[in-house]
Amino acid sequence: MSVSNESATEQEPEALGLTVSAVARRMGVAPATLRTWDRRYGIGPSEHQAGSHRKYTPADLARLEHMRRLVIAGIPPADAARASCEQDFSDADLIPVTQGFPSAMPDEVPVAPSARAGGGRVVALPGRGPAARGLARAAQALDWSACVEILTESFERRGVIWTWEYLVVPVMRGVGDQWSSSGRGVEVEHTLSAAVQDALGGSIRSAATPLNTRTVLLACAPDDLHSLPLWAVAAALAECRIGTRVLGASLPASALASAVQRLGPAAVLVWAQMPATADPTVVDLLPAVRPAVTILVGGPGWRDDNMPTSESVVRVADLADAVGRIVRAVGG
Repeated sequence: MSVSNESATEQEPEALGLTVSAVARRMGVAPATLRTWDRRYGIGPSEHQAGSHRKYTPADLARLEHMRRLVIAGIPPADAARASCEQDFSDADLIPVTQGFPSAMPDEVPVAPSARAGGGRVVALPGRGPAARGLARAAQALDWSACVEILTESFERRGVIWTWEYLVVPVMRGVGDQWSSSGRGVEVEHTLSAAVQDALGGSIRSAATPLNTRTVLLACAPDDLHSLPLWAVAAALAECRIGTRVLGASLPASALASAVQRLGPAAVLVWAQMPATADPTVVDLLPAVRPAVTILVGGPGWRDDNMPTSESVVRVADLADAVGRIVRAVGG
């Protein structure tokens, strides 16, 4: 039976399949990740035409999406790939190449029957769910792109505050405890920290245009190098359409004072990870500007005996508290 030109045109994209780059854009992963999955686990494009690169078919896309969900749920990639290859997909499961992947994950992610609970150097995460275990596994494998993918997926589903408090902090604490007890694994901590900052930065860049006219300054106390919590605050505020300026680690007191004088921010948050870096003079030296600035300090370094002298300075309890106070200061 003959086929009209219009019908042939409609069928052509799906018949041709998708390239690695096109699938990577759809899934939000690096092309190198897809090539690695193909090389190591056999989850790759199956369609081949003479003189051209292999292309992903709808069945290939369904297997990829199934594997991705299992990996995010904490299943080791090899087990996730095996389960995806063994999975029978119905026509309803096949994702046409003319459509995108589903944007939301199901509340319950299927677990591969052959998946193991752990083995070898396993990060202790008592009481934590599969997402935390998946993030820890990816960090242990030094798989930066997988860490970023897991975090980005959680930001989109749960938001920055939930992801920070229930995923990032527990896993980073577990990785840090493992390093402290064994003296090994600093490369794991560095991989995870870099992935967290990259994912937070991506969340900030993808947020809607900020609405606040007065900015918010986020800075570490002098000699404090722990700027990652500031990026979490910035990303959580970006979800509220509040723009910030992250001034980063080890900011001299004079530099913060100059920034406040020049910008007249709505709020300033100074982070200190340790008591030794919680220098109250960095806040005491801030100039008085109009309109008034809300001054906040955060981090475990601030204690009753090293707080700034001004009674108007507020110590925030956690990320949610910091975001809530800053939103009110901006006028949201």
